[in-house]
Amino acid sequence: MTDRNAEIVRLRASGTRFLFAQFADLHGVAKGKLLPVDHLADLSYPGAGFAGPSIAGFDLPRYGDRGEFYGRGDPSTLQTLPWRPDVARVVCDGYVAGIPYAGCPRQILRRQVARLAERGWTMQVGIEPEFFLFSATGIATGATLAADAADQLDKPSYDFKTLTRAPVLDFITEFNDALQALDFDVLQIDHEDANGQFEINYTYADALQAADRFMLFKMAASAIAEKHGLAFSLMPKPFAERPGSGLHFHLSITDAAGRNLFDDCAGGLSALGRHALAGLLDHAGALCAIHAPTVNSYKRLVAENSASGTTWAPVHIAWGSNNRTTLARTVGNRVEWRLPDGTCNIYAALAGIAAVIIDAAEQCLEPPPPVEADLYKGARQLELLPRNLGEALDALAADALVKGALGVDFAESFLTLKRSEWDAYRHEVSDWERKRYAFFY
Repeated sequence: MTDRNAEIVRLRASGTRFLFAQFADLHGVAKGKLLPVDHLADLSYPGAGFAGPSIAGFDLPRYGDRGEFYGRGDPSTLQTLPWRPDVARVVCDGYVAGIPYAGCPRQILRRQVARLAERGWTMQVGIEPEFFLFSATGIATGATLAADAADQLDKPSYDFKTLTRAPVLDFITEFNDALQALDFDVLQIDHEDANGQFEINYTYADALQAADRFMLFKMAASAIAEKHGLAFSLMPKPFAERPGSGLHFHLSITDAAGRNLFDDCAGGLSALGRHALAGLLDHAGALCAIHAPTVNSYKRLVAENSASGTTWAPVHIAWGSNNRTTLARTVGNRVEWRLPDGTCNIYAALAGIAAVIIDAAEQCLEPPPPVEADLYKGARQLELLPRNLGEALDALAADALVKGALGVDFAESFLTLKRSEWDAYRHEVSDWERKRYAFFY
């Protein structure tokens, strides 16, 4: 019996009936199709077939060989879904006309991972997802109600009561068990600064595995929340008066022996760590477009006080040692990059970072002096991040390095799609405008 046949027998015996061939579209949303387990071999070649023009942002034609997108499964990613044990996920790399598709987000990250590997480096990434849990009933009626109706404290950070009663704890319990079964090492779970807002931390991994895991995190959270009558949301800023949700990245580079090359062995950053930090700050404007890629993202990136009395969103392009008011925070021998939110395409987001680190190391860039002050208090003459999606897209369009990391196919599609999104927002007339202006004059 071949290994593949043995795997099919194993899957059948475990109750798995379908394979979900999963890839990410331009937005970073999980897409795919189901295949009966007997067709496991098809995922190696030719792959699961998709009509290219039906995939958001891929801009593939309606005719010819380039009209077909094939997802070829990475066998190392095959995992049965604990909340649906009759389905196993397989992460796919995109192919078009028989070659890797340059616009496939996972292929984009693979290219940068290969460039790191040429130098003997592996980028390690710890991801900290913040998210909201809403009542599914409330969402259905157009309201955004916290999962727990009693979650109403002005400062709910670390609230014991909400965290340990239904339906929140029921969700967390099943979600934690599912993540553990999927080889996540869950470290901490807490109630964040907004009502209905939570964070789950799990251990870091190499960039490609970290990206695949975050896709799985989103899939699991959405499905399990639905089972408990809840709605999972990565919207960066659902409420004007409450803190928003970020997706902080903890970054380091290791060598073939697993040594952290950002570590200066004295409790701080090495030369390579400083170069990487400098590169991230230098390209922050362009990275903003792919790390905070929605209109709503820029409602989060402000310094105004919230109802809970605090905010954690970066505004200035600066760094500091353990400074949570700066864009980059150094924590011993790693860099916490505080810009991203959960609406980013995780593959593109990490590819941009990898390319910036490589370039900064080659140029031996040095960061500016650290800021050891609260940037939310008192004016400082520091460069600001883009103030809206339009400014961020202009910064990306002008940054040859970050655009090059994404590749022509992805970058052009991204800029076109996101400029359309920004234009649609600018043309929308909001309730705020009607209330303020309809009868004022």
